[in-house]
Amino acid sequence: MAYDAAMPTSTPGMLAAPLAGIDDAELPGVPADLPPVVDAHVHLFPDRVFDALWRWFRAHAWPIRYPLYSAGVVDFLLSRGVDHLVALHYAHKPGMARTLNRYMAETTAENPRVTGLATVLPGEPDAADILREGFALGLAGVKLHCHVQCFAPDAPDLDAVWRTCADHDKPVVIHAGREPKSPAYACDPHALCAADAIERVLQRYPTLRLCVPHLGADEFAAYVSMMHRYDTLWLDTTMVVGELLPGDVPWDDALARPERLMYGSDFPNIPYAWSRELERLAARLPDPAARAAVLGGTARAFFGITQSS
Repeated sequence: MAYDAAMPTSTPGMLAAPLAGIDDAELPGVPADLPPVVDAHVHLFPDRVFDALWRWFRAHAWPIRYPLYSAGVVDFLLSRGVDHLVALHYAHKPGMARTLNRYMAETTAENPRVTGLATVLPGEPDAADILREGFALGLAGVKLHCHVQCFAPDAPDLDAVWRTCADHDKPVVIHAGREPKSPAYACDPHALCAADAIERVLQRYPTLRLCVPHLGADEFAAYVSMMHRYDTLWLDTTMVVGELLPGDVPWDDALARPERLMYGSDFPNIPYAWSRELERLAARLPDPAARAAVLGGTARAFFGITQSS
């Protein structure tokens, strides 16, 4: 079941105190020698929701280097040469999802180079109907966040979500890694999240396509191993190459499956340069085919993106 919003946390985790920002240099644009880039992990919210999120980040996580609202986010990244964006959001309380999904559909309809996902709060009434309505609006998948929404991936409350997405062949991006954990969350991510829980979902719903962002931080090895064993699991590299999230990444094993990895930035909710991770990830990908897959091709296939600049 979804966890009570008042459930206390236990150990403090990575974000026991806010982290400092990183004053690194940013590139003026995507380097000309890179293939078309799809940023598979960008956040778009209504202004008031962004304002609330940024207050939380500044108090409990890290400073926001780019406090841009949705239109500014899209313009910033596309004007710097990113070819396509995948826009994510999430509802943190019942009754929000329909409004957020309409906002996302309206926002992405204005720009064909932005693909938007739906959201739903696991366990809320009419979860399946909320998702079907979102898909009918043109949203291409679903975003869930175990830390914010306080649920375990294999909880019974998720069955309606998993079944609906599998039935409609819509992919799910689920923040199911244990980090970054903060005592400011209403639940304990280390008690909710585990690679084993995602594996149980993959076994229970063999046609459901899942992407776990941040390479499953901090259980990197477990998620990379699962990616090799399950044809329905993808990972994104968001905030891992930038050396912010803790743990040792088995990069050789991860990069051996470029068709199952995708680049994402977490823009605009980052404390360093927008290009930091793009540069570092490209440097790890000397093979042109692997580079093209991780920086764009994998995301295009996963989300069904056909539009290109």
